[in-house]
Amino acid sequence: MKVFKFGGASVKDAKAVKNVATILKQYPNENIIVVISAMGKVTNALERLTDAYFYSSESKTENQEDAVDVLNEIKKYHFDIIEQLFPDKNHPIYNEINNSFVELDWAIEDKPTHSYDHEYDQIVSIGEIVSTKIVSAYLNETGIKSKWLDVRDFIQTDNTFREAEVDWDLTQKLVDKHLSSLSNWRGAGGEVLITQGFIGGTSENFTTTLGREGSDYTAAIIAYTGNAESVTIWKDVAGVLNADPKWFDETIKIDQLSYQDAIELAYYGATVIHPKTIKPLQNKKIPLHVRSFLNPEEKGTVINETQSALPVPCFIFKIDQVLISISAKDFSFIVEENLSSIFKLFSEKQIKINTMQNSAISFSVCIDNDPRKITDLINALQKEYRVLYNEHLELITIRYYNQPTIDRVTLKKKILLEVKSRYTVQLVVKP
Repeated sequence: MKVFKFGGASVKDAKAVKNVATILKQYPNENIIVVISAMGKVTNALERLTDAYFYSSESKTENQEDAVDVLNEIKKYHFDIIEQLFPDKNHPIYNEINNSFVELDWAIEDKPTHSYDHEYDQIVSIGEIVSTKIVSAYLNETGIKSKWLDVRDFIQTDNTFREAEVDWDLTQKLVDKHLSSLSNWRGAGGEVLITQGFIGGTSENFTTTLGREGSDYTAAIIAYTGNAESVTIWKDVAGVLNADPKWFDETIKIDQLSYQDAIELAYYGATVIHPKTIKPLQNKKIPLHVRSFLNPEEKGTVINETQSALPVPCFIFKIDQVLISISAKDFSFIVEENLSSIFKLFSEKQIKINTMQNSAISFSVCIDNDPRKITDLINALQKEYRVLYNEHLELITIRYYNQPTIDRVTLKKKILLEVKSRYTVQLVVKP
């Protein structure tokens, strides 16, 4: 069994969906589970819908979008694609997708009854449900035998909405049950299973999400529990590059890298792979391929057990960062008791620390700018601590750095924080 993952860019329009079919036709006699994300930028649009719905009542501002308008925009986007893939307006996919959106129509008619994160997961998850139904129907239409599966039936999580933790034991049992029940699929070969990335389900039948860009992680969960031969992530790049082309004019494709280096790069923010993806694959020595859906004949990058160091330095840029410095109000030392309470607050606010540095009297952290969460965090911290912060910063991470690479990326920039280890340097800079 192989696991393929296609992200939003690979199914962003009718032409892209047809390209997915073309790729799958190159594997006619293999059992493949395909994990698919929401189409194009639909997740962003559904986030806008969530905001418009959740903040639409008394707190609505002059610039606040109308939830119905945003939903109509999302519907039109999908039906434009469907019309190009299925010219026959009587095709069942029209009713099926319409019914999926009816659930959202009903949901936004009432006021929110749960937390923002809970409502977010119920709304945003529709993107994956709709995209997989469209792709599965199109594959069947073009002669590729396809079966649609609801990933929430077998990936089970806790109730941490927007950052759900997988219940691995229960998920393993449910994957075994579902795959064993598909005896024709497992025995005959040649049928493609289509399921959703990014989402899971709880024991109360609520939908959860695994964190932004979590479809890679879904593929790894399925591969681990299903003992897959390999995982392939199909991207719009040739493979894993040593830098994001948005930041560097000249990038180098890395043909092979170790699980360890992949984990480090993903953890520090390399967007080509979700941070949680690698470890389950490493535990079962399942290779991960990163390949181009634009040029599927190319080999791309393989992540496996190699012990070779990366051949070139790798650069990771994160923009719109906030540097927060926390110190005791009486200028006493920051000790273990202080750090414990500080980390507890970050955990409660579900804020990830991108890098940190501790001195005798202060503790500094760099985090993504999420205005809603940061305001709550700073207000909570200021009850016990003196808090200073800088906004509109960049975090630059270099794996296998040297001084010339540092000088290259910090030219005409002010370094506010520098954290070095043997192989990695992180720099918080002001442009």
